[in-house]
Amino acid sequence: MTDRYTVISADGHAGANMETYRNYLDSAWHEEFDAWRGKYRNPFRDLQDDGRTRNWDDARRIAEMEADGVVAEVVFPNTVPPFFPTGQLIARPPSAESYARRLAGIRAHNRWLAEWCGGEHKHRRAGLAQIFLNDIDDAIAEAKWAKEQGLAGILVPTTPPDAVGITPIYAPDWDRLWEVCQDLDLVVVNHGGSGSPDYGPYPASKFLWIAEAATFFRRPLTHMLVSGAFERFPRLKFVITEQGASWIPPLLRQLDAYHAQMSSGRIGELAYGDADRLPLKPSEYFARNVWVGVSFPSPVEADSRHEIGIDRFLWGSDYPHDEGTYPYTREALRRAFPGTDPADLRRMLAGNAAEVYGFDLDVLDRYAAACGPTYDEIATPLGSLPADSNSPAFTRP
Repeated sequence: MTDRYTVISADGHAGANMETYRNYLDSAWHEEFDAWRGKYRNPFRDLQDDGRTRNWDDARRIAEMEADGVVAEVVFPNTVPPFFPTGQLIARPPSAESYARRLAGIRAHNRWLAEWCGGEHKHRRAGLAQIFLNDIDDAIAEAKWAKEQGLAGILVPTTPPDAVGITPIYAPDWDRLWEVCQDLDLVVVNHGGSGSPDYGPYPASKFLWIAEAATFFRRPLTHMLVSGAFERFPRLKFVITEQGASWIPPLLRQLDAYHAQMSSGRIGELAYGDADRLPLKPSEYFARNVWVGVSFPSPVEADSRHEIGIDRFLWGSDYPHDEGTYPYTREALRRAFPGTDPADLRRMLAGNAAEVYGFDLDVLDRYAAACGPTYDEIATPLGSLPADSNSPAFTRP
């Protein structure tokens, strides 16, 4: 124990550049990749100019994170891998025609990620392999490969309601994957951003996407809670990340109420039997099997920890995204957690992430002894907000 917090971000993003991805792509795809690359233009600001090297440059990334008080991270994708139409976390699932190319693309990313996370800074990174839900056997193969390569879990995308040919994750068909993840202690993670329908080429489409995105990317939590997966696989770990947190307690209360009503045999005009009602309440499965990676929490989001559970709450910075807390993580923590018991804050900033993703706190504590924020520093309420930050940590009430 020192007078400094060990801080693990449950939400970091990284990826390779195009030329590097080519080196990890099966050679059979090189010619097609070269043709695709010649036509692709990157639309993301954090992947352009000077900021782009934050995604893969070890020296820069470690230096900036340490300056910000963060010593380790869970690594989600960021840059655009081969054959993707846009970033992984917002791209729609592949069609039957594009599936083989897109699968080759995410496998190139996963290979790069395993090497990057397993290198010099392996104690500081828990990488997540991407999978698609188009083919269960391919998803299982990629999960097993991820474990063999030392990755911490798999990243499960959200399926849009208008997707064709994809088995939903609440279907028992996916039990084969959940069983593998439980047995191998692979974390199943869902990140916000995907799952929206195709709104078409209309003037309102982009506004509708941002206005309704949360409606769709929050669905996997409900799907997993009511599917029976946690009943059949009680040791399965499921994490939702960068989706907020304050919406979860009302959702759990609503689902518990439906669960209770089912015992009467009816909810309105709908009939329910014993097979429709799980042995435990949804909130009980949540408390046993689910964790929440809460990125750049505002005070309101941070307060939800009292209902969600201190042991379910994992703090995240969202580095290197524009909405992340870098370089004002200390200020963000001071705004979100004034007066918080240091023991609770140690769990939310590091202990829970170590438990879920397998970080070695003894190792990370030694890094934190030199750069972690001090107890006194975080205990001091924030006076003024950073004028040049776009992070919701400061812009939300």
